Amino acid sequence: MIFWLKRNISLHLPAFKSRNFQLFFSGQTLSLSGTFMTQVTISWLIYDLTNSAWLLGLTGFLQFVPTLLLTPFSGVLCDRWSQRNLLMLVQVLGFIVSFTLTTFTFLGLVNFWLLMIVAILGGLLKGLDMPVRYAIVIKTVDNRDDLGNAIALYSAMLSSSLLIGPALGGMLLATVGAKYCFLYDSFSYVVALSTLSAMKLKPTLIPDKSPNNDIWQKLQEGFSYVYDALPIRIILLLLALHGLAGVSYMAILPIFAADILQGNGGIMGLLSASASVGGLIACVYLSLRRHVLGLERLMALCPASIGIGLIAFGLSREIWLSLLILVVIGGSSMLKVSCGNTIIQTLVADDKRGRVMSLYSLAVIGTLPLGNLIAGTLAQYIGAPNTVIGCGIFCLLESIWFTRQLPVLTKGIEFKTNSSFSTTNSII
Repeated sequence: MIFWLKRNISLHLPAFKSRNFQLFFSGQTLSLSGTFMTQVTISWLIYDLTNSAWLLGLTGFLQFVPTLLLTPFSGVLCDRWSQRNLLMLVQVLGFIVSFTLTTFTFLGLVNFWLLMIVAILGGLLKGLDMPVRYAIVIKTVDNRDDLGNAIALYSAMLSSSLLIGPALGGMLLATVGAKYCFLYDSFSYVVALSTLSAMKLKPTLIPDKSPNNDIWQKLQEGFSYVYDALPIRIILLLLALHGLAGVSYMAILPIFAADILQGNGGIMGLLSASASVGGLIACVYLSLRRHVLGLERLMALCPASIGIGLIAFGLSREIWLSLLILVVIGGSSMLKVSCGNTIIQTLVADDKRGRVMSLYSLAVIGTLPLGNLIAGTLAQYIGAPNTVIGCGIFCLLESIWFTRQLPVLTKGIEFKTNSSFSTTNSII
């Protein structure tokens, strides 16, 4: 039985053959689940304390502004320093912030301003670690052929964390209170640091740090590279549009949980987790794929599916129906982001990977501040359901635009994959 299980894991999930990836996957799954639990808990507490849709949107805006500013610089650091050490530093800082919030909550000193400050600090840390997480994946697998599977499993890790964190957070909110959500987050950082310390990665080659190799020049090189690579540029633009309208509903989800569906913290946790159920299903599907070609066509379907789902979610007044709709939205969102990740990782040159992945991270979360602020403001004046319906219509238009770009994407993927195959054959 054990032999059969190992053989099937090696066949269908080859990335798990690498010890480093096993450690990275397990530690970061727990750490990210704590992070997402804290995000959901903070959103719920802010709405519970203020009953203001606009303050929810403002919190979402301020939370992601530091991420937007720091992400490009984090990409430069990825290409110059040890990615594991950078990630460990961020985990230590995250533990300090989380443990401080936990302490204040147990003492009964939590208030809106404290939650706002913690949300902003969380955005700072996210701006530092997102590109590092994406870039380090390639170093955790022993065989480069397993990279596609590792990327898909990394997306599964994000999705499972988004599932575990909010679901468990909702249960804790409904039973023992927010303070134990924050305590879980603090503990998760300790586990993540332990697994990162146990990883044995190849030494990072430190490039020349002369004045001709400064940060601004590296940033400019990264932007120029992406600008000249049309397929990568198209995908990044699609992901930026997704952040503007496709996921901004998350910022006003507490309104649906409390007012539209007449629920409590437990319903908030279920709504947040249900989108992750779809994301997890999408990641399982992607982890079983072996070819990059065709992912671009799958990406084209995702905005349309998200758009229809958002319109239906805005019209729904039943908890069970809303949960099912969010499964579809979450699955489509994860497919879009993960397919974009896999395609870009396939197309990008190794010496530009850290910077390009920082721009990928920037595209994924860069428009979230504006999207959250717009969603919160519109929800204040026209209502949360109408706001979500408007986002759905925007996503449908986004799908039409991207479909027209498919020939360029397909041609770029075919050229890259054929070139890689030819190079491998010449080496053999």
